[in-house]
Amino acid sequence: MPSLSAIDTALAAFASFVWGTPLLVLLVGGGLALLIYSRGRPYRHLGHSIDLLRGKYDDPNDPGQVPHRQALSTALSGTLGLGNIAGVAIAISTGGPGAILWMWVTALVGVATKFYTASLAVMFRGRDSTGELQGGPMYVIREGLGRKWMPLALLFAVAGLCGLLPVFQSNQTVQLLRESFAVPFGWISADGSLLFDFAIGCVLAAAALVVIVGRIQRIGKFAVRIVPAMVIFYLALTLIVIGYFWQQVPAAFALIFSDAFSGQAAAGGALGTVIATGISRGAFSNEAGIGTESLAHGAAKTREPIREGVVAMTGPIIDTLVICTCTALVILLTGTWREGEGIAGVSLTADAFSEVFGGWGPIMLLVMVLPLAFSTIVTFWYYGVKCFVFLFGARWQNFYTAAYIVLIVIGAVASLSAVNNIIIGMYAVMAVPTMVSTLLLARQVNRAAHNYFTALDLEQGKAKESEA
Repeated sequence: MPSLSAIDTALAAFASFVWGTPLLVLLVGGGLALLIYSRGRPYRHLGHSIDLLRGKYDDPNDPGQVPHRQALSTALSGTLGLGNIAGVAIAISTGGPGAILWMWVTALVGVATKFYTASLAVMFRGRDSTGELQGGPMYVIREGLGRKWMPLALLFAVAGLCGLLPVFQSNQTVQLLRESFAVPFGWISADGSLLFDFAIGCVLAAAALVVIVGRIQRIGKFAVRIVPAMVIFYLALTLIVIGYFWQQVPAAFALIFSDAFSGQAAAGGALGTVIATGISRGAFSNEAGIGTESLAHGAAKTREPIREGVVAMTGPIIDTLVICTCTALVILLTGTWREGEGIAGVSLTADAFSEVFGGWGPIMLLVMVLPLAFSTIVTFWYYGVKCFVFLFGARWQNFYTAAYIVLIVIGAVASLSAVNNIIIGMYAVMAVPTMVSTLLLARQVNRAAHNYFTALDLEQGKAKESEA
């Protein structure tokens, strides 16, 4: 019988192996290939996403479950929060400041990747066992590539089932609550937190169940209220910190660029570590090419796949180029990144805010993190249950929901390095069927995009003529 330490070591080795060079080439190289193949056309129509998010083209009779803005908010709720706060801190503490540049690279090519994956999620929607219309990589593969590619669809669904667990979110949320509130205010001692963690885990689980019962419609309504408000609040906090250290901002950017090509600040001083860390954390941050975001975008109410692709491509810009950059600057400008030992998560970011806001820093961070982490938990349930239904049918989905709720509590009280390594590894596995199917079906997206954008340009040209 292998020991727990041996299992942990094996799972860590598995996660490291699947996030190796071949996958990084597939994600970044594949995204770059899609960018070139599209000839940058989606980027030129980025402004069209504003009209779509405002509801200008919404039609309640269109197929799907939620409007464009709710689909985007749901997709963002799966990445914003701990992905941007703990994830950026982990990237810097393990890969050095230079890892941020490689996160930016994943975002820039991820814009194209998101455009293609989200367009395909609507273009090739399929029916689940109840006859309800669903979208996501497994349906794209089944409907777009045919039954002979079903093993690839099953691979995504199995990896999604294992990778979209709530343990990381509940664990880091409880950690921030404990370190920001419970310990400083003397509610618990630093080493006597088990009962507190369990209680908070139960509260998170109960609240998640209330939202989950309403399925994607309630999740979408919850996300569209929470995500924009918390993004604005967080940007305000980070801009105050950046303004406080404004004279050091050029030096922080210089450090990011110099370390990205030298690796001097990374663990072991290896440039490969910087690149691998930045790309993997960037993939976690914006999920471009992983496929999870397609599960949300596939639920959008639209008959035009390209519309959802245009909406989806704003995700990496908001998520990585804006939010992650602000988090990175806060950590670098305050100097707390030099204090992070090993994998320092949300606590490192909290320490950075404390440098400017004192004891209020972690509390204000908590105000932003808690609702976003909670929205991630309920969004991951939606992603996971779609994978479960694809594999086993809708009849048994209540068993998945029950197990998911229990895992929220377990994640709150346990140190789950083994499970976290499973999650990290399964994210990599999900990327393989997503990117392979996207590259194989890219021509169909290009054809639909040509027709859609040509018609849009004509429509806009006539509108300008009538105004003149």
